[in-house]
Amino acid sequence: MSAEETNSPSSTRTRVRRVPQRGRYDRATLEAIVDDAYVCHIAFADSEGVHNIPTACWREGNHLYVHGSNGSRMLKLAADGAQVCITVMHLDGLVLARSAFNHSMNYRCAIIYGVFEVVPESQKAATLDAFMETLAPGRSRHARPGNAKELAATTVLRIALDEASCKVRTGGPNDDEEDLALPVWAGVLPLALAPRAPIAAASPGETPCYVLDWREAAKA
Repeated sequence: MSAEETNSPSSTRTRVRRVPQRGRYDRATLEAIVDDAYVCHIAFADSEGVHNIPTACWREGNHLYVHGSNGSRMLKLAADGAQVCITVMHLDGLVLARSAFNHSMNYRCAIIYGVFEVVPESQKAATLDAFMETLAPGRSRHARPGNAKELAATTVLRIALDEASCKVRTGGPNDDEEDLALPVWAGVLPLALAPRAPIAAASPGETPCYVLDWREAAKA
């Protein structure tokens, strides 16, 4: 039975040990956290030590994708089969308790372990179009596609979501019983990544629907 069906960790290193009741191992939670992200952090080691680098990411099916220049040290190592650890985190709120010790944060985070594989040249253009669609649905049909030179200079990698786990905190403060009567404000200060009104750099012709939709979302 898979981790998706049992909500159990897929490996010993994906098991949530600190506050284990916050651990999530189901596929729906993982995909939701990854799909809400524009950026992930990739940790890897080389002869100079350990590094942790942020980069744009997107998901298609059972894989998380990244891309970059062929000259990227990180992408070169990843393409050669280096073990990596990828993290995605969303901060949803600051939790203010009655005591300083019990302050916390509400969050959703995912950790993915494994090895990247190189996306074949024949699939590279379509995969990068899918990336454009995650930024703004419809954009890939308006922007000039990458030419042969640009595609040749770009590495696209993907990693399966098979070895992963999530950790989620929601709700208000967990104060000690003896602190509940204290005359101190307690609660949650919510946080969210929200769209703002688009800023045009060039507008030849009509503004596309996906830009108008973004503007309406910013007003909501």
